[in-house]
Amino acid sequence: MGRVGIGYDAHRLVTGRKLVLGGVVIPSEKGLLGHSDGDVLLHAIADALLGAAGERDIGHFFPNSDPRWEGASSLIFLEEVRELLKRAGWVVENLDASLIAEAPKIGPYLEAMRAAIGRALGIELTRIGIKATTNEGMGFPGRGEGMAAMAVASLEKA
Repeated sequence: MGRVGIGYDAHRLVTGRKLVLGGVVIPSEKGLLGHSDGDVLLHAIADALLGAAGERDIGHFFPNSDPRWEGASSLIFLEEVRELLKRAGWVVENLDASLIAEAPKIGPYLEAMRAAIGRALGIELTRIGIKATTNEGMGFPGRGEGMAAMAVASLEKA
């Protein structure tokens, strides 16, 4: 029998940081503020996977109080989550994630994101869905103050 988990993350946009989404650096005047690289998409995916496994959230495993994670690539978080899942006997059946942001357009980067996620988790690209939507000018994403992401993950016993 499988398990399902959901994840959500949001980060503020600031000047002076690179924009990393789905493990891919995207040209932008602003980047996401965070202790690590601030990759909202990967943080939401990690939380969805951890939730499906019945584990605590990403902040428990990779706390912003730990200097090891300062500036870290969030792909490392996914690799660590993959190992945790493996030890518990779980495999990723499916991932589906949505980025909520007014800009930039991520269409040109979607396949690179899927490839980075697939490598980090050791799964086929057919198991990974990534989409993006705007917030129609409403709220913090709509005003360009930040970005958010939501993810759903399903796991099966190995």
